[in-house]
Amino acid sequence: MKLDLSLPELVNEAETISSDVQSTFGHLNAEQLNWKPTPDSWSVAQCLDHLLNANTKMLGVFEPVINGQKRTSLVEQLPLLPGLFGRIMIKAVSPQGKQKLKAPQTAAPSSSQLDAQIVSRFLAKQQEVSQKLKAVEGLNADKVIVTSPFLSFITYSLLDAARIMVVHERRHFEQAQRVMAMEGFPN
Repeated sequence: MKLDLSLPELVNEAETISSDVQSTFGHLNAEQLNWKPTPDSWSVAQCLDHLLNANTKMLGVFEPVINGQKRTSLVEQLPLLPGLFGRIMIKAVSPQGKQKLKAPQTAAPSSSQLDAQIVSRFLAKQQEVSQKLKAVEGLNADKVIVTSPFLSFITYSLLDAARIMVVHERRHFEQAQRVMAMEGFPN
C-alpha cells in the first residue's frame, strides 16, 4: 500500500475499505466474528472494534479544524517534529509495518464477545471518516498541525492524521482476513 496518499486518494481508500469489510465480514455470524485462534490474539470483531475506537479518537482532531476552532498549541509550533512523527507513525501502523504494537488503552478492543452488529457500526463510522476527509479537502491539510489523541507529545499534519487512520484500517482489515483464513475458523 502506498503511504503518501493524497486526501482524495484517502477518501477513495476509506470507501474501498468499507466495501472490503462489507463483502468479507458482512455475512459472518457472531460466533465467526468472535472466534480467536489463540486466547491472546484478536478476533475479526476485535479488529473492527479497535478501529472503531481508534477512529473515534482520531476524528476528534478533525472537528476543531473543520469547525474553524483549532488553536495551535506550543508543541504543535515546534518545527520538523510533525513531519518526522507523521512518517514514523504512518510506517508503524501501515500493513507493511512489521512490528507488533500495543493498542493504546483508549483504542483497545473489547475483550468480551461483540455482537454481529460490529460490522454495521464499523461501516457507519467509515461514513463519518469519509465525510471528515472530504470536509478538509479544501484546506492545506499538510500545513495544519495537530496533536495525537493518544500521545500528547506527538504531533503531525492533519494530512498525516488522515493517512494514519486509513493505513491503520488496511493493516487491521488484513489482520482480520488472516484470522478468517486460519485453521479452525468456524464455518
